[in-house]
Amino acid sequence: MHISTPALPDLVEALKYALVLLLSLALYGCAGNDELPELSADTGEQQMYEDAQRYLRNTNYDLAVQSLQLLESRYPFGKYAEQAQLELIFAHYNAYEHEAAVEAADRFIRLHPQHPNVDYAYYMKGLAAYTGDDDIFSRFIPTDDTRRDTSHAREAFAEFVQLLSRYPDSPYAADAKARMIYLRNMLARHEINVANYYFRRGAYLAATNRGRYVVENFERTPAVADGLAVMAQGYILLGMDDLARDSIDVLTMNYPQHPSLDKNGEFVSVYTLDGLQRSWINKGSFGLFDPPTPPQFNNRPKI
Repeated sequence: MHISTPALPDLVEALKYALVLLLSLALYGCAGNDELPELSADTGEQQMYEDAQRYLRNTNYDLAVQSLQLLESRYPFGKYAEQAQLELIFAHYNAYEHEAAVEAADRFIRLHPQHPNVDYAYYMKGLAAYTGDDDIFSRFIPTDDTRRDTSHAREAFAEFVQLLSRYPDSPYAADAKARMIYLRNMLARHEINVANYYFRRGAYLAATNRGRYVVENFERTPAVADGLAVMAQGYILLGMDDLARDSIDVLTMNYPQHPSLDKNGEFVSVYTLDGLQRSWINKGSFGLFDPPTPPQFNNRPKI
């Protein structure tokens, strides 16, 4: 009896997850030894604020959150109240409490719409949404953001747009713009991944529409070239040869080095304008063996 063994990459991936789990348990155990010190009824506002600052410096964000919340509840109109509310947003964010960070930012904006640092609250709303799917494991296990749910990305983009429209001269504007570029590229690439999925499912019209959506709505992103290739391939499979040729011509004119084109600028695929390119094994087995691989497009520029 032949017993299959896991491939080496699978073993490496399993070991990676095991190490992350052990590390997270160790961190949890260490964090469990920390607790907020007992405070007397006459503990001063300044002392409580200094304690919160110490927790922030030591990156003990859970205790920082508790300390800042306690400070605000005891001294809601004190001299540190507004600053504590701002720092609470930061503490929630770094504790991976992204929804709480957004709520704290919304609350600050509502209570202090004219505050000189209210742009920071808008920026942190976008940042919290930007990393809304991240947790403590994210720093150890890299993932492809373009294959994840994009709702947080769209929310973050909208928040950064609001920051830039309200406070174009904000010190956070440059970073927000850079993140918006990344988000836009990511959303475009996500559409290409969805098109590839539709190709695998045989939903050629849906795949073609996704490619056209990228070309029409995400101009100047790296995914546009693949969007054109998706359109060309989709139209070929739908028998729309004229539209396929138009897409290929645009792809050749603007992206002559795209992997889907040969040195003569002709579209290269197992599915061509002349029909399905099948191997002799596939033909001889009446399509049972060695079927053509569904077209896939994921040609990202090397950095």
